[in-house]
Amino acid sequence: MRTDIFARLDREPEPPKIETPRMSRHRIALFGGTLAFYLAIVLAVLVSSWLVALDWKVMLFRPYQQWPELHAFLDYYVVLGQRGPTAVMVASWLGWRSWRQHTLRPLLTLGTSLLLLNLSVGAVKLGLGRLGPHYATQIGSAELFAGGDIFPSGHTANAVVTWGILAYLATTPRARRYLSALSAFVSLGVGLTTVYIGTHWLSDVLLGWAAGLLILLALPWFEPLITRTEAWILAVREQWRARRRLRESVPPAPVSPEPVLLPRTPGSGTGPEAAAREATKGRSTASGAAGRAGTAARARAHQGHPVRAERTPPAGTRRPPHADRPPRSSAGPARPVAGGPVAP
Repeated sequence: MRTDIFARLDREPEPPKIETPRMSRHRIALFGGTLAFYLAIVLAVLVSSWLVALDWKVMLFRPYQQWPELHAFLDYYVVLGQRGPTAVMVASWLGWRSWRQHTLRPLLTLGTSLLLLNLSVGAVKLGLGRLGPHYATQIGSAELFAGGDIFPSGHTANAVVTWGILAYLATTPRARRYLSALSAFVSLGVGLTTVYIGTHWLSDVLLGWAAGLLILLALPWFEPLITRTEAWILAVREQWRARRRLRESVPPAPVSPEPVLLPRTPGSGTGPEAAAREATKGRSTASGAAGRAGTAARARAHQGHPVRAERTPPAGTRRPPHADRPPRSSAGPARPVAGGPVAP
C-alpha cells in the first residue's frame, strides 16, 4: 500500500495554480538598498579606501596557513559555487518539477537567472579587470584594470543565484523560508571559503553577494517574458504533435507491383533482331498449338471408321528426269584426286 510520501512523486493530473512573485514595495526597497550597497563597494575599491586595506590584511593573514586542517574539506565545499556542477544538480531537480507540474516555468526561470548572472557579473569582471591575491604586484594597491577577472566573485554570485532560485520557486511559505536559510548558508560559506583559500579578496565576496541578490530580487520583472516564452514553446509542441497524429491517421498509399526484370542472357539484345526472334517464336508456338488442335479434331471426326493402312512409299526417286542431263549410274568414272596421278 502506497504512502503519502511516494504519492507525492507521481505526476499531478493538471498544472497547479502557483502564485507568481511580483515586484512589491518591500521587494523594490530591498532591490534599491542592495543596489546602493553594490555601488558603494565598487566605489570603495575604485578609490582604494579602507576596504582595499582590509583586503590586504586578510590576504597577508593567510587563513589557509592558520587553519590548515580545514583545507581538504573546503576544497570540496567550494564546488557548491562552481557553475557547472551546481547548474546540473539544480536543473535536474527543476526538470523533475517541470515534468510533475506540467509547466516549464522552473527551467525557464533558472535559465533566465543564469543568463542575467553571466551578463551582469561578466561585464563588471572584464570592465574592472582586477587581479586576484595570488597575482597581486603592489601591496596596498586595488589591482584594477590589470587584465584580471575576479571582481566580483563569480563563485559567490553563482552560489547565491543557483541555490536561491530554489527558494524563489518554492510553492509554500514554509518551504520558502527553509530554502532561503539554506541558500544563504551555502552562499555565505562558499564566499568565505574563497577568501580562506586565497583566490578572492574580501571585497570580491561582498560584491558577489550583492550581485547575486540583485538578480534574485529582479526576477519578477522578467516573469511576463517567461510566461510568453512558455506559452510559445507549448504551442509549438502541440502543433508538432498534431502534425504527427495527422501523419499517423492517413493510410499509406497503395504500392503498385513493380515489373520483374529478368536477367539478360549473353547474346540477347534489344532491337529489330530481338523483336524478330520474339515474333518467330510466337508464330511457331501458335502454329504448333493449331496443329495439335487440328489433329485432335480429325481424330474425333474419324471415330468409328476403319483406319487406313499406311502406304509404302514408292521405290526410287520421285524427281522428274531432265532431258539435258544423262542418268546417273551407281558406278561412274572415278574422279581424279587433286595433286595425284590419274589412274590408267
